[in-house]
Amino acid sequence: MLYKVYDITGKFATDCDSGQELYDLIYPQLEQGKSVELDFTDVGVFASAFFNYAIGQLLQHKIVVDQLNHLLTFKALSPMGHNVLKRVVDNAKQYYADPQSRQAVDTVLEEYAASL
Repeated sequence: MLYKVYDITGKFATDCDSGQELYDLIYPQLEQGKSVELDFTDVGVFASAFFNYAIGQLLQHKIVVDQLNHLLTFKALSPMGHNVLKRVVDNAKQYYADPQSRQAVDTVLEEYAASL
């Protein structure tokens, strides 16, 4: 299945809502073992919030990184986009693999949110 990210995000793949929208489209496909291609043609700006929601949360499920690397491909993703994506995936792997790390991050974020 091919998804044109521009149709969801426009030129700016930066926000949580569009990341969640993309996740909601691709997760069922990946869960069934189907290949997904994300076409980033004409998307020029990226933020970790988008990739956290679109891709990072895939790692909380039973989809392992090797399976994800096999099933999910990226077309026309700029070097900057690749850098942001790599950082998000690395962080998500650690976050979901280590319950103590996850609890520490969650605690800090909750405390920060409460202070606002």
